[in-house]
Amino acid sequence: MSDLGGGFGLPQMNKRDMFEKLLSEDVNRSSVEPEIASAIGEQMLHMDLRQLPRSIRVRIRDITGRIPTKNTIIVGGGIGHLTAWLLDLWCGDLNDNSNEVREKPDTLRIIEEGGKFGVIIDRLIRRYSANNWAEVIVGSWSEVFAETQSWNAAAAALPDSARMAPLPQPIDLIIVDLPDEERVEASIAAFDLLSEDGILITLEPEVPTGDVGAPEVGDEKTPAQRKVESFNRWISFIHNIDMNHSAAFLELTGGTLAVFRRSA
Repeated sequence: MSDLGGGFGLPQMNKRDMFEKLLSEDVNRSSVEPEIASAIGEQMLHMDLRQLPRSIRVRIRDITGRIPTKNTIIVGGGIGHLTAWLLDLWCGDLNDNSNEVREKPDTLRIIEEGGKFGVIIDRLIRRYSANNWAEVIVGSWSEVFAETQSWNAAAAALPDSARMAPLPQPIDLIIVDLPDEERVEASIAAFDLLSEDGILITLEPEVPTGDVGAPEVGDEKTPAQRKVESFNRWISFIHNIDMNHSAAFLELTGGTLAVFRRSA
């Protein structure tokens, strides 16, 4: 494919140049963690919760800042660590009185299965005064995905059903921030919901090591076997993207960031 950049605000350019520009470090932005995000990070340490590596958080912020999205989804809100980074990007430091005009999405939906975490994210949204365009949806991604697929199928025949869409349409940016064991299936499902030129960002799963053996007939798969099965699904997903869409991978401290772009 050529002329890949025009769909989401980047100049017209070939695939390689487009991804190089999209994934590069934004030297005009600080790598210092925003104050609210830093406080959430400290809380996560006390609660022994998984954090995205700092280099990954910074680069997701940089990439997101280059995409003028209308409707953005974060799958796996946790207690709002990554959300705080992005709200700081879109709304600015709450102590900053510069009145800088910032581009933000028309809508932001954060999907979080835990009800208590959902309450925390809702408070975070209100703290940034973003509650008129951002919202947390408490529920599993599989449920939200299934409801959205059903709505999309119905909307083709019933345009008025747009008023009842579980997720605002079209979806042009999805960030998947889930544990390794959930991330692959969630990413595969999320990609199917993207609009043309839509972007999916996630962390590449850890590569399995060692011989895990094959499960005996009737036996439940071991965690290691499930990990291998999930990784094989990831490889098949990548192959499909390479054949029909476009992708790039960026090795950073703490992991490899995967960025996918959906074609028509």
